[in-house]
Amino acid sequence: MAEQNYKNHSRLVFGYHYLGFTALLALIIGSCINLFDACHKQDGLYSASLICLSSFVLLLIAFFARTFSLKAQDRAIRAEENLRHFAMTGSLLDNRLRIGQIIALRFASDEEFVALAKKAAEQSLSSKDIKMSITNWKADNYRV
Repeated sequence: MAEQNYKNHSRLVFGYHYLGFTALLALIIGSCINLFDACHKQDGLYSASLICLSSFVLLLIAFFARTFSLKAQDRAIRAEENLRHFAMTGSLLDNRLRIGQIIALRFASDEEFVALAKKAAEQSLSSKDIKMSITNWKADNYRV
């Protein structure tokens, strides 16, 4: 695997991000077309509406499964980075830091982490600005 940096740190899983969502989109479009067709023909309306409803329920499940897992990862990252900061300085991260900033800080090496965390809190840096400021990138190969 290539060394992780700002340009290649995001990860997309083909089966989930491309294949799964393309199939789900096709299912929703097809079920809506089927429902409209059933409305005009006055035939099979009940089954067409159930298929359409099922496709939207699948969309909600896919959305919330992704959202809930990312929230859990965000909480874990916040705890890890707070512990990291506490181990280095004896104090927790600044309360002004937003979760996006803390997530961006996880890529900073130990040498630049404390100073960059302070700068991010004081200057309210965006997560992109934080990542662009990192000179010695610390890879995170576990987040998807």
